[in-house]
Amino acid sequence: MRVPVTAYVGLGANLGDAAAAVRSALNVIAALPQTRLTARSALYRSAPIDSSGPDYVNSVAEVVTRLTAPGLLACLQQLENDAGRERPWHNAPRTLDLDLLIYGGARIDSPALTLPHPRMHQRAFVLVPLAEIAPQCVAPSQLAAVAGQAIERMANDP
Repeated sequence: MRVPVTAYVGLGANLGDAAAAVRSALNVIAALPQTRLTARSALYRSAPIDSSGPDYVNSVAEVVTRLTAPGLLACLQQLENDAGRERPWHNAPRTLDLDLLIYGGARIDSPALTLPHPRMHQRAFVLVPLAEIAPQCVAPSQLAAVAGQAIERMANDP
C-alpha cells in the first residue's frame, strides 16, 4: 500500500453560485477514495486574473492521500466535469476549477501535470488561502510579491 502524502488543492469558481460550488467541491474532495481532508481555508473573493467574468470564490484544501499525483489529478478533473466545467477558451470563466498545487515534495514536469503548480506563486488567490492553512508552504516574500492583487476573505465564511 502506498504511503500517505500531504497534498494541496486550489479551488475556484466564478459562474453560478460560486461559493456553493466551492463548498460542495470541498465535501466531495473529503469523500475521495484513499483521501482525507485535513484542513481547508476560508473562502476568499478575488478579481479574475488573465480571465474575465465575475469575481472568483477561492479556497485551498489540504488532503492526505494514498492516490498517486496523476490519480488525484484525474479525480479532480472528474469533479470539474461533474460540476459542468467547460473549456471554450483558455482561462474562460468556470463553474469549478480545481488545481493540484503541491503533492508532498514531488517535482513533476509532464504534459499532463506540473508540480508544484507553475503559476501558484504569482497568484494571491492561491497564496493567501494556502498561507492560512500551511504557512510553511508560503514565504513572506511570496506574499509580498502578490500584495497588490485584490483578495478579501468572505465575511460569511468561518
